[in-house]
Amino acid sequence: MSASTNTDEPSAGGANGLFHTTHWSVILAAREGEAPQANAALERLCRSYWYPLYGFIRRRGMGVEDAQDLTQEFFSRMLQRDFLRNVAREKGRFRTFLLASLKNFLTSEWRRGQTAKRGGGQLIVSWDELHAEERYGNEPTDELMPDRFFDQRWAMAVMEEAMAALAAEQTAAGKAAQFASVKPYLSTEAGKADYETVAATLGMTPGAVSVAVHRLRRRFSEVVRSVVSHTVASPDQVEQEVQFLAQALQ
Repeated sequence: MSASTNTDEPSAGGANGLFHTTHWSVILAAREGEAPQANAALERLCRSYWYPLYGFIRRRGMGVEDAQDLTQEFFSRMLQRDFLRNVAREKGRFRTFLLASLKNFLTSEWRRGQTAKRGGGQLIVSWDELHAEERYGNEPTDELMPDRFFDQRWAMAVMEEAMAALAAEQTAAGKAAQFASVKPYLSTEAGKADYETVAATLGMTPGAVSVAVHRLRRRFSEVVRSVVSHTVASPDQVEQEVQFLAQALQ
């Protein structure tokens, strides 16, 4: 694995092809020594998946400031040199590692009874920019348990990242308007009238719109697998994780 390889772009192709460069694989491969690219990959993953952690802490009954401080401090500690030493590569899913580590961290904080301001290390997330509590305040007022909440919001975060990557890809191809019009039908079935409306807007035939939706659904599925590949340790875990996402979103 080359340290200079770009790990930021979703890659197409089969599962094996996804594993030349992935964020979590880079982190696991480098956990025994110095690896600047591993720190960058870990920081990117933290920035992508901060909300499921924040929501988990809030669901555990923490107030807004405590939840923000604890999330920030947890990320700060994750970037310390020895944090990854005990991760088993063959079992590693970033999702499960992250939640287990957070639970251990919260238990440790509770036992210490720490009341001092946390989050004094490296700034990973900006609460003002992310509108964390505004987002959490819009969550359903149900009694979803913290673990289940984390799983659902993790799955949603993966889908959002994949959709953003697909949107960027379509924009680069000069198809931003078409993508914006058909995006609602990537996850829901459209009727004949829907396709006719979109077709009239885009100057296409309904049949051409149907073909475009079909192709984008297939491409979206590929991009989802690419995003997932960055959070697992081996190719055989991709499909298992995709199945987990589907179940979590039900």
